[in-house]
Amino acid sequence: MVNAPAGLGLEARVAAEARALGFAACGIASAGEDPVRARRLDEWLGEGRHGSMEWMAARLHHRRSPQGLWPEAKSVIALGASYAPGHDPLALEGSQTHARISAYAQGKDYHDVVKKRLKALARWLVAEVPGAEVKVFVDTAPVMEKPLGEAAGLGWQGKHTNLVSPAHGSWLFLGAIYTTLELQPSAPHRDQCGSCRACLDACPTDAFPAPYQLDARRCISYLTIEHKGPVPPELREGLGNRIYGCDDCLAVCPWNKFATAASAMREFLPRAELVAPRLAELLSLDDAGFRALFSGSPIKRIGRDRFVRNCLYAAGNSGNPALAEHVRGLLHDPDPVVAEAAEWALARLAPCPSPRGGG
Repeated sequence: MVNAPAGLGLEARVAAEARALGFAACGIASAGEDPVRARRLDEWLGEGRHGSMEWMAARLHHRRSPQGLWPEAKSVIALGASYAPGHDPLALEGSQTHARISAYAQGKDYHDVVKKRLKALARWLVAEVPGAEVKVFVDTAPVMEKPLGEAAGLGWQGKHTNLVSPAHGSWLFLGAIYTTLELQPSAPHRDQCGSCRACLDACPTDAFPAPYQLDARRCISYLTIEHKGPVPPELREGLGNRIYGCDDCLAVCPWNKFATAASAMREFLPRAELVAPRLAELLSLDDAGFRALFSGSPIKRIGRDRFVRNCLYAAGNSGNPALAEHVRGLLHDPDPVVAEAAEWALARLAPCPSPRGGG
């Protein structure tokens, strides 16, 4: 707990306590419905751009506004935790031997790390204002963290639809505390993307139909994490060697020059074995090996089969014939999606591969 000056208002004391807990950004927004935010969400869902993420539409009435989820809420405390990487997230682009894991997933599971600190801040707030009610959220409830972060002055939603902070670039995990307290909202942040389109041009699968619009069905993060079946063949080459998430649109943002790894929470420091994992080793993972390697990591949520499917696409894109033997061993995998991905990869690595039923 931080000892903030007694003369500070509650909002300033909340921000000071948030900084003491390791949050890089803190702001306050109203819990009421914003018609513009609600309309954009309705349009995005109406166009089917959420893909197979049915949960986005299933609780739409809760997602449209904080008060839709909790009618008693009056204010939202929006928090940002930095995970600014200390290395170039694009350094392994085009590697024939190594895979790429999104920077956010190279450390501990952010759900656990951020939620622990959100709860600590919520407990502090209740102690400061007895009778206050709070609820904490981090990517596990129908909460529009990015628009709320913009409304709370943490930054603005860039052309890649992610939050951009003038101090921390595109490298913020977002969380929120809903409260029954009437707090003074922060000034919303104005858009400062200007004429820049670096993020739009960087996308390997053309997932942005227009600035500020994302079609998740073409997004590599969606395809490698949320999408359960085979990835459409026309999109597989665009995956390159990305096997969990994608940093391309984030990494090229010019505002990242102000972000420093020193601002990141220690728990988000990358595990050495996840910074530059070797494809040959990942292709050999069984379920037990997968669980052991990714214990405490957000990667564990997609399971071994989907992960190996992604690794097979990366192998097929590698142009490395040395991976063919590792791929061939998965042609008869019990999971039909994995087996089909192995067949696709082998066809690209070996001009005349043995069919699945062949010797």
